[in-house]
Amino acid sequence: MLALSLVALSCASQAKETLTWLMRDIPPSTIFSGTMRGQGAIDQLMPLLTARMPEYDHVLMRVNRARGLQMLNDASSLNCDPTMLWTAERAKTLLFSIPIVAIISSGLIVRKEEMSTFEPYMADGKIDFAALMASNAIKLGVVAERSYGELIDHTLQGVNENALIAHYGNDATGSLLQMERLGRLQAFISFWPEARYQAMQQGISPDELSFLPIQGNPAYQFIYISCSHTPEGEQAIAKINQQMRELRESSLMDFYAQWLDPSQRESYLEDVKALFQQH
Repeated sequence: MLALSLVALSCASQAKETLTWLMRDIPPSTIFSGTMRGQGAIDQLMPLLTARMPEYDHVLMRVNRARGLQMLNDASSLNCDPTMLWTAERAKTLLFSIPIVAIISSGLIVRKEEMSTFEPYMADGKIDFAALMASNAIKLGVVAERSYGELIDHTLQGVNENALIAHYGNDATGSLLQMERLGRLQAFISFWPEARYQAMQQGISPDELSFLPIQGNPAYQFIYISCSHTPEGEQAIAKINQQMRELRESSLMDFYAQWLDPSQRESYLEDVKALFQQH
């Protein structure tokens, strides 16, 4: 009986909690298909991070945006998403890590041949997004339920619904790019590396597109890891923070920089190192 009790105690001590990572297809952060599968910036981070957290059984689960948010708000299990933007609304129900990487902020993706439509709203290389949308001059594509940062999200709340085309399916950014080529919309909101990746996948030269930064938007936005708002989630966030203080500068910054236009990489790395020092 004593031997059996010792075996039971040993098994119990070895049992690990399952941490489910909710992975959404957001090239080039995460890439689920094609020749570059598994080579996204977050794809490359995950083996390094999970290896540093051996106290968990790590499960990577592919989900869409709606399912991911639903699971994050499920208090019965420990779930984390490594690709979240912080918003005040999300922070009411979810836990957030320290910033893990800074990415170039989202803006408008337009075809260069249609730039004349946008020039009246441009100043110093940036577009007055609120004025553009108030003019009802374009149809704008967005990914449904996606946050683009508080400034853009706030502006979108006041936009006439008839001026928006929201895409709910998988590969939403790629689909919006196709719709733009067909003239069904004149611009869509995206992060430039993501749009650039999708263009190359579709055989479109990135030189055919223009990225228009939005007035008032910061140059960079932080990405965070978000976990379920539970005691188990709090423990996981503490361990994640401990590891990401090193990994974000030793690895993740370079993983992200490799997806930028070559002319942007050096300045990006310098800027982001300074941002982390200031934060």
